[in-house]
Amino acid sequence: MSSLVRIATVAAHFGRDLEFDMRRIAFFVDDARRAGASVLVFPDGTLGGCHFTLPRTGCDTLPPALGSDDKHLHRIAGIAAEMVVCAGYHEAADDGNWYNSAVCVTGDGILGRHRQVHQPSGEPSIHAAGDRFAAFDTPVGRFGMVIDYDKVFPESARTLALDGARVVACLSAWPAAGGRTTESRDRQARLFDLYDCARAAENQIVFVSANQTGSLHGVRFVGQAKVVDSGGVIRARTGARPALAVAELDLDAQPTGARHAPRHLDERRPDSYASV
Repeated sequence: MSSLVRIATVAAHFGRDLEFDMRRIAFFVDDARRAGASVLVFPDGTLGGCHFTLPRTGCDTLPPALGSDDKHLHRIAGIAAEMVVCAGYHEAADDGNWYNSAVCVTGDGILGRHRQVHQPSGEPSIHAAGDRFAAFDTPVGRFGMVIDYDKVFPESARTLALDGARVVACLSAWPAAGGRTTESRDRQARLFDLYDCARAAENQIVFVSANQTGSLHGVRFVGQAKVVDSGGVIRARTGARPALAVAELDLDAQPTGARHAPRHLDERRPDSYASV
């Protein structure tokens, strides 16, 4: 059986209107299906948009809170059918906390979940922090998910790679930097690309990065969704506008080829990493 898989990722705007978001999800799933994709990754806040604190006011703008078994998640699973689809949402959990969460589904139901672990310091947050990174099985192989700021920390993707993930999906609402100069405005976009490629290359995994576009209450997002292969090479990407990026990869050959020499995961020296 061939291990060639077409992987798609989305750069697009998703806001507070859940029905609008569902229509946009269906649109991109159809588009990815026509492109032959078996995997599709949506951004952070696919359902209801992202949470952030308004500049200068400190006020929180909140997405709709959805239960972990909300009907909208099942609707996404129905739309996904044979496709593996990752989407983000604002979770109202059974433990009484709110989490910034991601879910991975097919038509058979929910395959995996992730709650954002890392939260930027200095940003008041209504979300509780998640406490783990765990890979899970999908019809196209073992997967992991991270959300937004999680990808800044090498330990996030490394933990998933050590748990057997061949593909890591990163769901982001990554904003452009403020400031008046071009260099300041471009800094966040440059870091966004840097982390995507570094996490792929250092772990020799496929890294699929989705992001919001446009703006919400004055916060502008960089877009730049991309599929990065296990050598850290960008195989497909969008720009700053809403779009779909699709790349065909051999998921068996990817890690095998990249890890032939050197083999990063096998050649670690955990006994020397005293701070970990």
